[in-house]
Amino acid sequence: MKKIAFQTLGCKLNFSETSTLGRQALSDGYEKVDFSEQADVYVINSCSVTRNAEKRCKELVKKAMKTNPGAHVAIIGCYPQTNPEEIMQIPGVDLVLGNSDKFNLFEHIKKLGAANEYQQDQIDVATEKPETFVPAWSMDDRTRSFFKIQDGCDYFCSYCTIPLARGRSRSNTIANTIATAREIAQTNMKEIVLSGVNIGDFGKNHKESFVDFLRELVKVEGLERIRISSIEPDLLNDDIIELVAAEPSLMPHFHIPLQSGSDEVLKAMGRRYDTSLFASRVEKIKCLMPHACIAADLIVGFPVETNELFQESYDFLRKTDISYIHVFSYSERKNTRAIKYMDSVSPKVRHERSRKIQLLSDHKKDLFYRENIGAQSAVLWEKDHLNGFMYGFTENYIKVKTPYDATKVNAIQKVNLNLLDKDGVYLVE
Repeated sequence: MKKIAFQTLGCKLNFSETSTLGRQALSDGYEKVDFSEQADVYVINSCSVTRNAEKRCKELVKKAMKTNPGAHVAIIGCYPQTNPEEIMQIPGVDLVLGNSDKFNLFEHIKKLGAANEYQQDQIDVATEKPETFVPAWSMDDRTRSFFKIQDGCDYFCSYCTIPLARGRSRSNTIANTIATAREIAQTNMKEIVLSGVNIGDFGKNHKESFVDFLRELVKVEGLERIRISSIEPDLLNDDIIELVAAEPSLMPHFHIPLQSGSDEVLKAMGRRYDTSLFASRVEKIKCLMPHACIAADLIVGFPVETNELFQESYDFLRKTDISYIHVFSYSERKNTRAIKYMDSVSPKVRHERSRKIQLLSDHKKDLFYRENIGAQSAVLWEKDHLNGFMYGFTENYIKVKTPYDATKVNAIQKVNLNLLDKDGVYLVE
């Protein structure tokens, strides 16, 4: 039996697709092994959002070749879609598949023949423009599934290559997506995370809407907890927020990309909202769900971000009632409008700004956790454990730990949040 190993870089969407490909591998007669083990085929589902992601991809190829010099190595996904020529120069790679062709991975592998037979000038490259929607969901984690409901993006922000990598926004119909949700519900996983590039655009190509999909999804038996992943501020409307507040299976946890707290920077980024709209969404959520967790994405060091505009962004974040911040340093990307902007911010300043935002995020997260002292919550316990403790998350995404008990894995337990341990995690006995 041939052995195959997968490694995923980037977003939840990639994880859902890798898991789907992994199930296909098993049905095709492969044995799945860890990426650090000897395999006949190594598959890297790549990311192109930052230069670091591309660098990591190259490091993984070297790792695979060191483990088994005779193995086939496939790089699939966003990096091949945006820069196949660069990947073709990486020693050891003999299969390069973009986001459309990666779902034909095993057909391409069969063409390669036995290990040790390939030559570097015989690289199989397929990077057709992604136009169709292929559903996917993960089941590698026994408690949570990343459920791909949408792909692509029509926004074309000035810094982003995702529309080039994943194509235009598209999804399945509500009926077909619900049918896939029922499949997930039968696996005994307690929680699904709705994933996509721009999930608020779900259904647009079928003249349907995301909120109508949610109204049907909450009716699916067996889906005890549903989380909405990142959703754009201009697409997070009152109907969605009110539905989350009303439906127990929809978790009070929002991930809203902000990218900058300066309207001037937002305009240069090509974002479709301003800070007042973002603030109004936060205010609406907190009005209906004071306990809700709200995360924000932020990019620091964008070319037009002066010291004054960064401070404006920092002050906006400080006064806005969000729970924590995912901070990214701006990364130049080919084929984007922002690459042409002249007023570049030095890497050193980007790093300093990132550190300052991270400290603010840590402070906000600590405040949010402390606001929940004394609360009773439901925790979904996960299989991973460390130093004798197992971990889980409440409905509003507060991390909790308890002494490891195998019988609790994938169980939802009511707990009291009374003891915040020194590591910043709630301890329940």
